[in-house]
Amino acid sequence: MTEEYITLLDWRRRVADLYSGVRATLRTDAPATHALWRSTRDELFRTHPQSPLPVDERATFRGLPYFAYDPRFATRARVRPLPEERYDVPSSGEGVIPFVRIGAVDLEWGSLEVFWLDAYSGGVFLPFRDATAGKTTYGAGRYLLDTAKSADLGAVGDELVLDFNFAYHPSCRYDPKWVCPLAPPGNRLTVGIEAGERMS
Repeated sequence: MTEEYITLLDWRRRVADLYSGVRATLRTDAPATHALWRSTRDELFRTHPQSPLPVDERATFRGLPYFAYDPRFATRARVRPLPEERYDVPSSGEGVIPFVRIGAVDLEWGSLEVFWLDAYSGGVFLPFRDATAGKTTYGAGRYLLDTAKSADLGAVGDELVLDFNFAYHPSCRYDPKWVCPLAPPGNRLTVGIEAGERMS
C-alpha cells in the first residue's frame, strides 16, 4: 500500500511540473506548449503506475485524441463574484463531492460557475459540458481547471487563463474505478467547444 501512495505522489509531482512548464511558455508559443502538454500526458498515461488507463490497455495505448489547437478557444476572464454557496457536485460514483461555488466566468460561449473544493488543501475547480458531449467528447463533460490536482493555466492580473485547448476528460472516462466530480447544471454550454481532448 505504501508504494501506491508514493507512486500517486510522483504522479501529482509530474503533473504539477507539466503545468508549471505550460504556464511558463503558453503566452509566447501556445501551439508548441500544447504539443508538449499532449506528449507528456501521453507518456504518463502509457507508463505511469497511476495512469487512469486500465493496466491491460497501456501496452497498446497510442495516445489521447485531441482537436487541433485553435486559438479562438483561448481566452481569459475575471471571476464574477456570486454569493458563496455550498454545493454537492454530482460524481461518477454513487455519492457527491462537496464544493463551494465562489463565482462565475462570463465567456462568449456562455457562463460557467467556478467552485472551490471544500476539503483539505482546497483548489479551484472548473468543469464544463458542451454540445460535443456524448458525440465527440465524453458525455459527462470535461475539466478546464482543477488546481487541487495542479491543472492550473495561471492568471494574467486578476483574470484566469482559460484555454479550452487544454480541456481534458476526467479519469472516470477511462476506467469506472475512478470516482470523479462531474459538470453540474450551471456548467453546461449550449455550443460545441471543439478544442481539447476528444473521444476519437
